[in-house]
Amino acid sequence: MKHILMIATGGTIASKETEEGLAPALTSRELLDCVPEIGAVCSVDAVQPFNLDSTNVYAAHWLQIARLIEENYAAYDGFVVTHGTDTMAYTAAALSYLIQNSAKPIVLTGSQRSAYSRDTDARRNLADAFLFCADDRAYGVRIVFDGSVILGTRAKKTRTRSFNAFSSIDFPAVAVMREGVPFYYIEGEKPTSAPVFYHTLNENVFVLKLIPGMRADIFDWLDAHCDGLVIESFGMGGLPDYGDGAFSARLAHFLSLGKTAVLTTQVEREGSALDKYAVGRRLRACGRVLEARCMTLEAAVTKLMWILAFARGEQAEALFDTPVEWDIF
Repeated sequence: MKHILMIATGGTIASKETEEGLAPALTSRELLDCVPEIGAVCSVDAVQPFNLDSTNVYAAHWLQIARLIEENYAAYDGFVVTHGTDTMAYTAAALSYLIQNSAKPIVLTGSQRSAYSRDTDARRNLADAFLFCADDRAYGVRIVFDGSVILGTRAKKTRTRSFNAFSSIDFPAVAVMREGVPFYYIEGEKPTSAPVFYHTLNENVFVLKLIPGMRADIFDWLDAHCDGLVIESFGMGGLPDYGDGAFSARLAHFLSLGKTAVLTTQVEREGSALDKYAVGRRLRACGRVLEARCMTLEAAVTKLMWILAFARGEQAEALFDTPVEWDIF
């Protein structure tokens, strides 16, 4: 029987109705009481490092979860992290970079309705998460939600109310859960060497979502406060030029300060292609601008945070272009 550690962090799955709206309140033990059937396939211990709406979860919490997993890695066969849905994709992506080459599964799940509700999706998602985590073929960071098993680097929340809240972007789901059993589309090769844990993130990364007519003097603030910049451009990607060349000049200056810029697209699927249009090719004259291609925004942001914690320049660029858990290709 597998021995699994549940790391409860709050979210809708652990919420109760209050005078101010839904807020995390259920304990890890109360969540486990919702799925007594998992006792037939695994034994579970639980810890609760925090109990937050995931809107309030950020890099410090990602590092805390990774540290808990590292400290307990030898003692357990897998880990289930219960988490709010709003930033779950960010947490899953961050854990994919902080914990690499893991032969043991690290499974994130949550729900669109509280486990306290009668018509909740919490019980199914919890049960599926533990059943997948207990499967001998499972490994690495995955989100299990509404029957889908999605790579941590490929997940995005695409619905705010429906039970099928998460999508796998530009990559197939790893598996689907059918009556508690994973049916694999992509099984992959389970790592045979020891996992690699990382302990720092550089939070000085900013996402600049372009809107038509945006002024280039936004770089006054970016130059002073950011080590890394992810530019969410339009379509296949490009830099606007409103007749003054200001954006190109300011981006070139930003890069000259030893900072790193990544170009991605606001379009959810199919990624960027900077060489397609003149507005994209213009970026080449600004300096070395990295291209996220088909990466999710969540993966691009957290990968840049991971890399800039210990690398700069050509090393950072090479690392960004190096695939981790099928995040870029």
